[in-house]
Amino acid sequence: QVQLVESGGGLVQAGGSLRLSCAATGSIFSVNTMGWYRQAPGKQRELVAEITSGDRTNYADSVKGRFTISRDNAKNTVYLQMNSLKPEDTAVYYCKVVARFMSTYWGQGTQVTVSS
Repeated sequence: QVQLVESGGGLVQAGGSLRLSCAATGSIFSVNTMGWYRQAPGKQRELVAEITSGDRTNYADSVKGRFTISRDNAKNTVYLQMNSLKPEDTAVYYCKVVARFMSTYWGQGTQVTVSS
């Protein structure tokens, strides 16, 4: 059984930084794209950033230049370094992993709150 274990969320003041981590455990093979999504109250879940197995990255326009996604393939872990945080970044952040045969897994979510 595959589990995604997220950590690193919390409360931070505007302008601060947080680093999210998501580790995929269990019988997971050939991890392809790993990514982060977020969902604010009353809004749809949206892509924040994703990274392919070839380290190609894609970012939402709203986070370009402030957030950096990276991965450690040996640990099946994806990271999201978030700098210059803004109150509008407040949301529940979800990790998503796509593996062999397009198997898709989601983390349980971690709350990020940015105070003004």
